[in-house]
Amino acid sequence: MIPNAFAGQTVAVTGAAGFLGGRLVERLAATPCRLLRVARRPLPALEFGSTAPIDVVGDLADQVTWDRVVAAADVVLHCAAQTSAVVAEENPAADFQANVTPMRHLVAACHKCHRHPVVIFAGTVTQAGLPSRLPVDEDVADQPVTVYDRHKLLAEAELKSAALHGTLLGGSLRLSNVYGPGAARPRPGRDVLNRMIKMAVAGEGLTVYGSGEFVRDYLFIDDVVEAFMLAAMQAAAVNARHFIVGSGSAITVRQAFELIASRVEALTGRHVPVTMVAPRQPLPAIDGRNFVANPARFIAATGWRPAYTLAQGIDRTIEALTCG
Repeated sequence: MIPNAFAGQTVAVTGAAGFLGGRLVERLAATPCRLLRVARRPLPALEFGSTAPIDVVGDLADQVTWDRVVAAADVVLHCAAQTSAVVAEENPAADFQANVTPMRHLVAACHKCHRHPVVIFAGTVTQAGLPSRLPVDEDVADQPVTVYDRHKLLAEAELKSAALHGTLLGGSLRLSNVYGPGAARPRPGRDVLNRMIKMAVAGEGLTVYGSGEFVRDYLFIDDVVEAFMLAAMQAAAVNARHFIVGSGSAITVRQAFELIASRVEALTGRHVPVTMVAPRQPLPAIDGRNFVANPARFIAATGWRPAYTLAQGIDRTIEALTCG
């Protein structure tokens, strides 16, 4: 159903040079849509797909960039963001400009162009819980602990308000701990699992700071791409709503690192030690939270289900690093 879902439509991907945006571009290039790539800098030509994409190069903090995107797009998959919590804390004003202002300009462009596109937004999980109270669903109160979290919630609120007023049709997918092939460079405070996989493949030992007993939910990038595609296809079902999107599988940080080590050894023959050490300074508050998703509402709305176990996703990532 997905390959023909966007036939005859123009689908814009913001952050097309990024981890999620780049993977969405690859997926959409195999469909009969008109693909519009949005990025701050010129992008390399696609080496696949039957039709060359349309490129919009510009800063999404500028209204004129959104005017160009919305004038052309039937669907907007909005992935562009400043995603480092560390960078957000260092410069909250710049983070607001990167994460909230673009959503406001998107809504303004809809009014200006008299268009009502489908918009699916890459939000972030802000809920947490005790291990005994997991998994987390949409009823758990938001608990933003970083500037980044707060700004993503503000952008999500702008989207929901516009959807409720009929300005656009869309919703927010709250993501956490996305990993897999395609992450070009590590971001401060992000991409922990990808960094650990790269280190293990390079023969470096893995270090767990503290007890490693905090619980996580890791979601493979291809499952995230499928979630965005299905949400855009069924926009009426997700309109003016946010969804917790995750694997629904709990694992501690220590267990995840040990799984990486075991999969690297199985696939490459390289032994990777995992060492437990006391942290040199207190862990950031966000690192001390527990999270596992309950994606039941998103599954009910769209039919999406994660296709990859953590071991399978780690294997795919190792293969990309060793065969690429």
